[in-house]
Amino acid sequence: MRRALPSAVCAEQIRVALLEARPAGLTSKQLVAATGLSLAQVRRGISFLREFLASQHLQPLIWTQAEGYRLDPPAEDLIAYETAQFDTHLTRMLRFLSATIDPHFGKTPRDEWIGLVHDQLNGVRAGLKSLTMLEPPQSRPDKPRVRATRARNRS
Repeated sequence: MRRALPSAVCAEQIRVALLEARPAGLTSKQLVAATGLSLAQVRRGISFLREFLASQHLQPLIWTQAEGYRLDPPAEDLIAYETAQFDTHLTRMLRFLSATIDPHFGKTPRDEWIGLVHDQLNGVRAGLKSLTMLEPPQSRPDKPRVRATRARNRS
């Protein structure tokens, strides 16, 4: 029987294995073989890696069915993964709105709480929809983003 390892230890072992495998990815079974961890420890480590280590080391973690988990992939793969995630979350949000929130709002349109929930989630829906419609950048992906500044109205 294996001793329980902290999630942070599992995540660091997975991070090292993924770094060594770059640019290729590793499936869960390959991570088990590469790290010596159990499948449950790999899953726990991946969760920790997603939540903490990826942002701490500025190394994005993605998963594709073809390649498994990949750490620090090229920008075009990141954009494709992010766009797919936006689409997935939009679909979930639309189903939640149509199956639960809209009927509740239809039954009690004067209820302030459901009215606020309805309005806020429709805003989230609009934001996700606009993100799924964005075109990938055609110029260099590592070029710094320029933020537009608004002129303040000083009257």
